[in-house]
Amino acid sequence: MDTRVELRDGFNAADVAARLFREHPADCVELINGLDDREAVEVIDLLPLNQAIEIFDEPGLDRAAELIKALPAAKVSALLDGISADERAEIFRELPDEDRDELLFSLKAGTRRSIIELLAYPEDSAGSLMTTEFTAVPASWTVGRTLSHIRDVASSRETVYSIYLLQPGSNTLVATLDLRDLIVASPEATVLSVAPPRKPVSVKPFADRGEVSRLISKYDLLAVPVIDEKGRVLGIVTVDDIIDDIVERGTDEAQRFGGTEALGQPYMQIGIGEMLRKRAGWLAVLFLGEMLTANAMQYFENELEKAIVLTLFIPLIMSSGGNSGSQATSLIIRALALNEIRLRDWWKVALREIPTGIMLGAVLGAIAIVRIALWQHLGFYDYGPNWLILAFTVGAALVGIVTFGSLSGSMLPFILKRVGFDPASASAPFVATLVDVTGLVIYFSVALVILRGTLL
Repeated sequence: MDTRVELRDGFNAADVAARLFREHPADCVELINGLDDREAVEVIDLLPLNQAIEIFDEPGLDRAAELIKALPAAKVSALLDGISADERAEIFRELPDEDRDELLFSLKAGTRRSIIELLAYPEDSAGSLMTTEFTAVPASWTVGRTLSHIRDVASSRETVYSIYLLQPGSNTLVATLDLRDLIVASPEATVLSVAPPRKPVSVKPFADRGEVSRLISKYDLLAVPVIDEKGRVLGIVTVDDIIDDIVERGTDEAQRFGGTEALGQPYMQIGIGEMLRKRAGWLAVLFLGEMLTANAMQYFENELEKAIVLTLFIPLIMSSGGNSGSQATSLIIRALALNEIRLRDWWKVALREIPTGIMLGAVLGAIAIVRIALWQHLGFYDYGPNWLILAFTVGAALVGIVTFGSLSGSMLPFILKRVGFDPASASAPFVATLVDVTGLVIYFSVALVILRGTLL
C-alpha cells in the first residue's frame, strides 16, 4: 500500500484512520512510518484500541517510544496493557528514565511488574527478548481440559502452538507439547502421555540471543522456553521474535562492517547531523590510519627514487592484502556468531589461515609474475633489463602480504571479542587500513632483500 504521496497532498487524520480500518497491521505500520510524529499520533489516537494494539505489536513500527509519549495518557495506559510483553518492554527500553518512571506508575500492577522483570535482563539476552504470555498447564491435566483452557486464554497469549507441561507443585518444566498433537489425542488422555518423552529444549534467561537462534534453527521450534535455575518457565522466545531480531542485528552488523556506527533507524529518517556523527568518527579513525601509509612510503623514499617502477605495483599490493584480510574477517565473524568456533579456538584458526594465506598469496604472486612477463614480451610496458627479478619481487611480496592479511584479518575478531567489543566492529575498511600500512612495509622490505645490488 503506497499512500505516502497522496497523504502529503492533503493530510486528514480521520480519513487516514478510516482507510486503515480494514488494512493489515503491517501495512498500517508502513503508512504510519511515512508520517511525521504529529500526524502519526493523530491517526493512532483515532483508531480503535484493538487496532492500535496490533500496530504497536508490529516490530516494524518506527519511533514507537516517541509515539507512546505523545499519545493521550488514557490511551497510553490501555495500549501498554494490551501490547505483548516483549514489545512493551522494548518500548520502555527506548524511553528516557524520567518518562519511563512516570509511565510505569500509571499502569496496572501486573503490567508494571512484567515490564520491570523484563527490563532487568541485559539487552542482548534471551530474557530481554522473551514474552511472559505463554500457555502452560499441569502435566496431570487431561487433553480435553487443556483444550478448553486454551480456548479461554488464547486471546491473551503470544502463541498457543506450543504448550508447556509443568510438574504439579513445583511448576518445573516437564515436557513441551505441540497443539497439533493435542488436537488429535483422545480427550480423556493426560497431556503428559501425549507429549514426546524426550527432554524439552530450553534456554536460560541470560543466554545470548545467538544461542536462542541456534536452538530454534537446530530443533525447528516455533518457540523456546526460558527457564530459571530451578527449571521453572519464566517466558518464551518465539520464532517471529527471533527473525525480527536477526534482521535488526544483521542490519546493524552490516552497517558496522561498512565502517559506520549502527544507524538504529531507517536511512531516510536519519537527519544530516546524526548521519555525520555516525559516519565521521570511523572515517576519521580510518583516515588517520591511512596516514601511516604516507609515513611508510616516506621511510622508503630513497628506494622509491632509485626504482620508481616499484610504485606501479603499490595499488596491487595494498588491495590484495586488504581483500584477503576482509575475506578472513568476514568468515571468522560469521563463524563466531554461529558458535562454530569459540575464543579458545584462535590458535586453530591461525594454523589454518597461515597455510591458506601462503597458498592464496602464491596464486596471486604467480598471476602477477605472468602478467609482468606478458606485458614485457608483448611490448605493453618496458620494466627494464631486470624485469624478471622485479616480477619475482612482486610475487614474493604478495605471498607475504596476503599471508599477513589473512592472519591479521582472522585474529582481529578474536581480539575485539576478548576485550569486550562486537567482532563486527572489525570492519572491512578497518582491516584494509591495517593491512595497507603493513603491506607497504612488507613490500619494500622484500624489495630491499631481492633487488639489492640491481635496482637498489
